[in-house]
Amino acid sequence: MKRPWAGQVEKPPEELIPRYDPRNPLCPGNTRANGEVNPSYDSTFVFENDFPALQPDAPDPGSDQHPLFQSKAARGVCKVMCFHPWSDVTLPLMKKEEIIKVIDKWAEILEELGATYPWVQIFENKGAMMGCSNPHPHCQVWASSFLPNEPAVSDRCQRAYHQKNGEPLLVQYAKQEAEKKERVVVENSDWLVVVPYWATWPYQTLLLPRRHILRINELTAEERDSLAAIMTQLLTKYDNLFEVSFPYSMGWHGAPTGPHLKEDNSHWQLHAHYYPPLLRSATVKKFMVGYEMLAQEQRDLTPEQVTHFALYSSLLLLCVLQYRMHKDDFSALQKYPHFLNISTFCRIAGELPYL
Repeated sequence: MKRPWAGQVEKPPEELIPRYDPRNPLCPGNTRANGEVNPSYDSTFVFENDFPALQPDAPDPGSDQHPLFQSKAARGVCKVMCFHPWSDVTLPLMKKEEIIKVIDKWAEILEELGATYPWVQIFENKGAMMGCSNPHPHCQVWASSFLPNEPAVSDRCQRAYHQKNGEPLLVQYAKQEAEKKERVVVENSDWLVVVPYWATWPYQTLLLPRRHILRINELTAEERDSLAAIMTQLLTKYDNLFEVSFPYSMGWHGAPTGPHLKEDNSHWQLHAHYYPPLLRSATVKKFMVGYEMLAQEQRDLTPEQVTHFALYSSLLLLCVLQYRMHKDDFSALQKYPHFLNISTFCRIAGELPYL
């Protein structure tokens, strides 16, 4: 973090996003690329992706192939889900009851597609830096006829731990983190958000239920309510870190579905991953290159450091604002009791000199 940076600087996120744009294909009442017209929706809205990566009738490549060039048909469906009719809001700016409707729709889609497909991946790419092509608040859902690489590894590791220790890996992990309090960012009676011990992205977090739950459609009404609350807390902390609508990729992982519904999946625990790209500021991101691509990922910050930054992000923002007001009069700045304790965190945002 102390190394001088003369590398790539990203364009700051767009700030003036219109609430309704007649040219935006995700807005209510507008026409999409395939010619279909969106309904005048006032809550969530789900539709088939106009440019799907998976097709339910993908052709089989056949079996006459060299052992080094094996392939199979990847079949499935892709959906888009709008969170809200307005383009100028994000999840942390939505009302709790609006976020609960998003959670309810996630559960409904998982149950619908999970009746057939082995894996249903719910994910959100937020911000142009994460490849999001449209600022309207939305996520995607891809259901596939196979278990993708990441869930397959997760399934294998959780199964091995459960067989050896007799309890789900992530249930035990949540208990340990809740007791240690070293990497807990936010928590409530039903949920826990931590910077995982194994984190490689600078502000990566893991969202875990305290109760053993296999899939998101199994959440009670109370757990959905508290999930909406903790998502708001987490995403607000993200936004406060660099005073920007924080970009990230997030997604839910739960027990496999489809034919796996009849199997024993007690080794699984529902959880969500958040992977933000930012490192030094709102315009400088982490690059997974060189040694990290060819050998092993490296940490720029320890999980414990990141947790402290996140915990004090609101104070950081307050301190920055006070610095901007009194930067010509340091004696006036010192009268704020929290200033000297938090000034180190402000330096991370590039606002303060090393005093």
